[in-house]
Amino acid sequence: MQAPLRYPELFLAPPERTPQSFWISLAYFNLYRVALATLFLTLSVVYGDALALGSHSLALFRYSCAAYLAVAVLFQVVLRKLRRHFNLQLSLHVGLDLLAITLLMNASGGMRSGLGVMLVVSLIGAAIVAPRRLSFLYAALATIALLLEQAYWVLGHDAAVNSFVQPGLLAMGCFAASGVTGWLASRVGTNERLAAQRGRELAAQMRVNELVQRDMHDGVLVLDRAGRVVQHNPQAELLLRADRLLGADIEALLPEFAPRWRSWRADGATAASADLTVRGRDIGLRLLDAGTEGGHGVLFVEDTTRAREQAQQLKLAALGRLTANIAHEIRNPLAAISHASELLEEEKRATARARLTRIIQDNTRRLDQLVSDVLQLNRRDRISAGPIRAHPWLREFLAEFVANESAAAERFAVDVAADAWIEFDREHLRQVMWNLLRNAARYAGPESGAVRIALRGYGGRLELSVIDNGPGVPAARQGQLFEPFFTTEAKGTGLGLYLARELCAANRATLEYVNDSPGAHFRILCREARAA
Repeated sequence: MQAPLRYPELFLAPPERTPQSFWISLAYFNLYRVALATLFLTLSVVYGDALALGSHSLALFRYSCAAYLAVAVLFQVVLRKLRRHFNLQLSLHVGLDLLAITLLMNASGGMRSGLGVMLVVSLIGAAIVAPRRLSFLYAALATIALLLEQAYWVLGHDAAVNSFVQPGLLAMGCFAASGVTGWLASRVGTNERLAAQRGRELAAQMRVNELVQRDMHDGVLVLDRAGRVVQHNPQAELLLRADRLLGADIEALLPEFAPRWRSWRADGATAASADLTVRGRDIGLRLLDAGTEGGHGVLFVEDTTRAREQAQQLKLAALGRLTANIAHEIRNPLAAISHASELLEEEKRATARARLTRIIQDNTRRLDQLVSDVLQLNRRDRISAGPIRAHPWLREFLAEFVANESAAAERFAVDVAADAWIEFDREHLRQVMWNLLRNAARYAGPESGAVRIALRGYGGRLELSVIDNGPGVPAARQGQLFEPFFTTEAKGTGLGLYLARELCAANRATLEYVNDSPGAHFRILCREARAA
């Protein structure tokens, strides 16, 4: 917590601490001082003491007004030339008010003149820009001046002692006015600083948004309620091939999209989309509600031709890598088959011939499995997703798996709610689960419940997990699990987990390895389906 300033530092605060608005306020209040002194001096000259101004001493009243005016004009010149030590200059201004108004009160008969109220006005003006401690210091000085003024009349002119009540009440008003005004000014200053900070943050955010929009490959149009473009990025002009978009009407700009726009505006929908051809270019349009009070919408313009070209390039690159890997994987078993067949021609012993024949058969099966996996990978986009009731399907699948893999049924435990439904292609889910369970059964222990199948739901998504109690996957190999042709055994093709992940992706699901248990934990994040 910052320590409060001592009074010398308070009066001589550096100029960078003083807002420019404070100097402007001080200058305006000094103009009020000049006008007040001029008015009083004029009235005293024109009407004399007929208005009770200067009723006790007209000469003192006139001299005080003249001096008040002269010093106020001097202060105005200083304010124009010197913008330093704001609190010191403010204190001199307030001191001038206290002295001048006290003299004017004395010349006009004291408290009965009513001029003491002018002290409250000066204190309120000072409290707007002064620190809290200075405001109360000024109020204390005003109180002293009022009491001394009243003491002059009590001691020198036989005024009643109880006449101190009026200056006492006025002094209390001075403190109250200073305190309340200072508190209100502090609140206003805090809000002003907060507004300035929010303004800077908003300006920075707008610059960032402008930079992001300018760098986007998609076009962005901001539309008002009437469908006129109020903001856009440069890419929108290129995609729509328009020279001027600002102020353009969306129905005239994109006539094909006009029915969608009117329907979207009439129905109050949150989003709308369409694919159009504009001047020979295929584009995709996506309209979203901006959520503003003015009913603005944001129209995203995507170059679908460019997106298709990029997707085709990615497919070709992936196909090239896959082809190279397949060629490499085929070459090894073919070489083994070729070598074994050459030896088979020369070998006469039955045992050796049987061993070579087994090598040929094993590698032939490996090639057949590789071709089968590649064909399944090619058919991954042919999906027929539908609702699957998880518990009975898993029971049926597990019985089939145990029978075909010659595994012990008690090694598998199912923890699935009876009313759980998932959205998946049945054949794809069968292939994925078969691969995961075969891997789990290979590495899990022989005890009961060594492999656990669990299903949990989270906000419209389901987690289907296969967990075993085996040694798990080493950390160094976890990043390669889903790479094609990565395998730790000579018998495998290395396409099992890769194919499983691709099938999950085709069903809008994800397959991932979770490193949260001693054994292996594979998790499928899929969609929850409604009961059929």
